[in-house]
Amino acid sequence: MLKRVLVILALSLMTTSVWAFSFTDTKGHTQSLDAYKGKWVLVNFWATWCPPCLEEIPDLIALHEKYSKTKLVVIGIAMEYQDPKQVIDFADSMFISYPIVLGTPRIASQIGQVEGLPTTYLFNPEGKIVAYQVGALTKEAVEKYINGKKPVKK
Repeated sequence: MLKRVLVILALSLMTTSVWAFSFTDTKGHTQSLDAYKGKWVLVNFWATWCPPCLEEIPDLIALHEKYSKTKLVVIGIAMEYQDPKQVIDFADSMFISYPIVLGTPRIASQIGQVEGLPTTYLFNPEGKIVAYQVGALTKEAVEKYINGKKPVKK
């Protein structure tokens, strides 16, 4: 009986749990899920050497610029880099307007598993992970998801 209660409790916690993260971006600002309560938060793991990552950057910029004040925030987490300055210079050269975090395994563990690059997690306005995608995504797919049409993989 106790085992059954523990299993039910664990399952209910998994379905109602809210993830939390907190890390510092390259401009020295703290990025935390709590700070964006009420907005969708898209966390994108990427690398400067990754072709699919580079393909999706313009869409991520467009999403952030269109929605960051009202509905959705994009946070990029750069992984597998040799020099932080390389990431910062690259982000500047691509005119990336969303916050960039220099990723580490510890930072990634605050969000979830990174099976490949790019990997994107989407948090709903209540702070729950509702979708993730391994591989490039598009602005249109994200907009459909946040507007209730859910094309992004779960």
